[in-house]
Amino acid sequence: MSLSNRLKKNFKHLSKWARRQKIGAFRLYDRDIPEFPYIIDVYNDQVVVGLRLSKIDYEKGKKENLDLLDQALDELGFPKRKRFYKERRVQETGNLYEKKSEKKVLTTIEEAGLKFEVNLSDYLDTGLFLDHRPWRQELSTLDLTGKKALNLFSYTCSLSVALAMAKAHVTSNDLNPHYLEWGKRNFILNELNPKEHEFAEGDCLQYVKDLPDQSFDIIVVDPPTFSISKKFRGTWDINRDHYFLLKECWRALRSGGSLYFSCNYRDFKLDEGISFLKETTFKTIPQDFHDKKIHHSYFGIKE
Repeated sequence: MSLSNRLKKNFKHLSKWARRQKIGAFRLYDRDIPEFPYIIDVYNDQVVVGLRLSKIDYEKGKKENLDLLDQALDELGFPKRKRFYKERRVQETGNLYEKKSEKKVLTTIEEAGLKFEVNLSDYLDTGLFLDHRPWRQELSTLDLTGKKALNLFSYTCSLSVALAMAKAHVTSNDLNPHYLEWGKRNFILNELNPKEHEFAEGDCLQYVKDLPDQSFDIIVVDPPTFSISKKFRGTWDINRDHYFLLKECWRALRSGGSLYFSCNYRDFKLDEGISFLKETTFKTIPQDFHDKKIHHSYFGIKE
């Protein structure tokens, strides 16, 4: 099947599904055809294309496939002004959340009763991880009235919004104040008062270490795979550090409380010492994702 035909087939099916679910952003194409190793996400009437340039740049014939991609998007009805290409190199290291542009192409995405601001132009990621849509929907429909919730590595606070919509008092912790301000705008979009919640800037591992025992009723943790920052010494590595992080989260959790953990390292293996969490990945991969290793997720209730 040609790329153009695959995109048309996917769009016909997924756009109808998204309208029924009241979802404004979804994954249209997920490296379905080996010759076209792209990721294409739809955001309302615009598309974001993820390119793995290590393959495209250095293998003969790959650049010609970009012309076929442009042609397919033309036929699908997405004009060039509504396409955004993100060049994610496999060898790239450092902070992948750094700003890459200053175009500020912003739009609001609706997601089954939730709303989020996304930036289509300026970062490798848009500010909304589409693969965590099932988590957001699950959390937003809980009854967390009177409960205290913590979102570690909160990024733009989309999971915090879901928790707040469930009536929890939410603390969002992230190292980057820019993303916490973005998170506050997401609260306002959902008619939530950010002043009624906490936004804590700082190293997330140190933050949870400093918490008293039994501080929260629910903790959500979605850390990066690897990170370097001038704001703390050393590095963050999911394989090396997740054991210590999750042990501290479990200590800070109240009896009867819930811990949600996710990471997107494809070869991740949960440390055998974290026996209090059970894998839930099979339940949390959205149906529009062809890649079933987009993340690993785990859940536990503290007795």
